[in-house]
Order: sequence, then structure tokens, then C-alpha cells
Amino acid sequence: MTNPQKAKGDRAEREAAALLDDLLGYGVRRKLGAGRQDDTGDLDGVPDTVVQVADWTDALRAVREKPLGAEDQRLNAGATFAFTMIRLRGGAWRCVLTPEQMATYVRESGGPR
Repeated sequence: MTNPQKAKGDRAEREAAALLDDLLGYGVRRKLGAGRQDDTGDLDGVPDTVVQVADWTDALRAVREKPLGAEDQRLNAGATFAFTMIRLRGGAWRCVLTPEQMATYVRESGGPR
């Protein structure tokens, strides 16, 4: 029998992957083997980007903790970018970044300085 929390997390990862795939068209899908010491994120398919997914009852805690974990995973993956998708009560999604992660997106976008 599957752990209910794991099943909830797996479902959230599938939904987040489908949402990003629809929005970006990159063929985004779940990665297998998350939670390892050398974890490189929950989703695959967004170029040079680590995506962490959270569907926690305590969304504020997820906002505090998960972007920091995404940064560790970015380093493990050798990726340039990282962000966290957090599912809120009611099913809405939000993408959360640390200020450093956001600055990297803006800096690397090539916009005017």
C-alpha cells in the first residue's frame, strides 16, 4: 500500500509537470528517484532549470523551505536556474523563487541593464 503523503506528492508532481508542459511545450515530466543525496529536482524538461514541487498543508512553510532545497538541487544538477512550484489550498499553483534565483532569471534574460 502506498504512503498517502507520497501519493499526494506524486500526484502534485504529475499535475505540475502537465501544467508546465501546457504552458511551455517542452515535454516536461516527473523525474524518478527524488529525495536522494544527489537530488536534482522533481521535474525534467525545462532547459537548464531545476523545478521543485510542493503540495504541503502548510504552504507558508513550503515557501520558507522548498526554494532553499531547490537551490541545493540546482547546484547538484549544475543548472543555471531553479524555482519551486507550490500548490495552494484549492488547487492554485504559485512559482516561488529566492531573491537570488529571481535575479539570475532577470540577469540571464539578457534584458537592458
